[in-house]
Amino acid sequence: MELPPLEVQIKTLPLLPGVYLYFDKKDKLLYVGKAKKLKKRVSSYFTKSHDSFRIKTMVKNIHRIEHIVVDTETDALLLENSLIKSRNPRYNIMLRDDKTYPWLVIKKERFPRVFLTRKMIKDGSEYFGPYTSVRTVRTLLELVKTLYPIRTCNYDLQQDKINEGKFKLCLEYHIGNCKGPCTGLQHEVAYNRSIEAIRGIVKGDFKVAVSYFTELMQVHAVNMEFEEAQQLKEKLEILTRYQAKSTVVNPNISNVDVFTIVSDEAAGYVNYLQINYGAITRSHTMELKKQLDEDDQQLLELAIIELRTRFDSQSTEVYTQFEVELGENLKVTVPKLGDKKRVIDLSERNAKFFRQEQFKTIKIVDPDRHTNRLMVQMKADLHLDEEPRHLECFDNSNIQGTNPVAACVVFKNGKPSKKEYRNFNIKTVEGPDDFASMEEVVYRRYRRLLEEDQPLPQLIIVDGGKGQLSSGVTALERLGLRGKIPIIGIAKRLEELFYPNDPVPLYLDKRSETLKVIQQMRNEAHRFGITHHRNKRSKQAIETELDKISGVGEKTVVDLLKHFRSVKRVKTASKTELAEVVGASKAQKIIDFYKDEKK
Repeated sequence: MELPPLEVQIKTLPLLPGVYLYFDKKDKLLYVGKAKKLKKRVSSYFTKSHDSFRIKTMVKNIHRIEHIVVDTETDALLLENSLIKSRNPRYNIMLRDDKTYPWLVIKKERFPRVFLTRKMIKDGSEYFGPYTSVRTVRTLLELVKTLYPIRTCNYDLQQDKINEGKFKLCLEYHIGNCKGPCTGLQHEVAYNRSIEAIRGIVKGDFKVAVSYFTELMQVHAVNMEFEEAQQLKEKLEILTRYQAKSTVVNPNISNVDVFTIVSDEAAGYVNYLQINYGAITRSHTMELKKQLDEDDQQLLELAIIELRTRFDSQSTEVYTQFEVELGENLKVTVPKLGDKKRVIDLSERNAKFFRQEQFKTIKIVDPDRHTNRLMVQMKADLHLDEEPRHLECFDNSNIQGTNPVAACVVFKNGKPSKKEYRNFNIKTVEGPDDFASMEEVVYRRYRRLLEEDQPLPQLIIVDGGKGQLSSGVTALERLGLRGKIPIIGIAKRLEELFYPNDPVPLYLDKRSETLKVIQQMRNEAHRFGITHHRNKRSKQAIETELDKISGVGEKTVVDLLKHFRSVKRVKTASKTELAEVVGASKAQKIIDFYKDEKK
């Protein structure tokens, strides 16, 4: 598909956190930036005047925009930093510093230390992060060290050296921050249990720590040590509020390609995330047109081979949603839980957003293609025999049983056809009876279409559940149209779709275009009906006792109210004053009416 204009690319961006990438006509990366709301941030580059010559030049050279959606603004910050370092965009060199974020490391050694670092060394140690705030890491370190005293010295605590007595107890032991493993006062098994608990806290598993804290607070409380108990409580609150892991960057996932696919009737959309050293270094989504009704597995296998070749991937492991055949030299993993599954979910989310953006672009650039695709989708979603090019929706409206009315709205090719909207005043039903009212309006609508030889819709929608649907079916049956026109009901509470003679409702995806069209029709019918209802009540409300006067018509009443402003003033006006407005004859009739009323 030909690249759409920049304004169209911007319109299709989501209002979600993420990272945006600008490319020039030669497809060279110009700039990487983060945003709390992608669409708003990117739009600002093209709507604001910039003082910086470099920014002006960059904006002029932007030809294509890519983006990666993430869960939070923090994730966007981390991903932006990772992409800048791995891709080295031209304009980020001057506009961004090469900031290095802090990590928390559990060192690979006997009696492991836990500390803050800004350098990741491949020595088998465990790294957690990166974090956007040093204060956060220090708070976390203080917390775990309060819970589980561990050493801070950098001694090589081999057993033979400990046995030889080469180390002495330091101040940290005497103030209670260490249990003295350097002199054999703490065994390695017990120390490693503490490290395992710290690892759980850093990963977000707080069960052991919460249990330990609770017991410790109770001990302090029993001993009347309320200050210590309060300090532990505050630290526990900090711990439970803190999210120790990043969904974007996880050092345990290294040198991996992630591929996911979402598809519809016409195409598949494959997202590719390249992960190196635990960071996302590339994101790309491609569209594959279906030719022979290929399934998702076939499309994904084709896309993986194409994308790995295109980007010269050297990864030896691939994460996917399901098993695919990629040869013996490439390991395929289908994650079910944990960080790996979260990366899969992130990739799938980006594929879904890409598909939505393609739909939006098509809607702007090629509305006919959009309409045809929508009709095919609605036919499939609603299990219809033909595309619903002509839809009609009914809604009843009454307030406290007064002035019952109904509305019928018409959509052609998924869009409102307002000139064909119709209002109905309920004629055969007394009181607020939605079921009977629905039967009346559906019957009247299609009896008239039949009499006038007008085209019938491909789908009828009634606002309501099984009761309203049954009434609509009864009306069609009276006209001999049952089974000839599909009819469904939509219930407001859970957006359930009901079909005749089927007790189980249909639930569509809340984000599906089919459901959005049905909801739009239902809302239009409600709006149109309410407007008519209000107009009818307003007209009734201005009907006054002047309308009861014989020989005084509607125009005369309007003239009187315009001049005298109220019925009370008309009632107290003299014959001369009335005659100046409506003439002597009608003035006399008004005078006589009020004389008779007083008797």
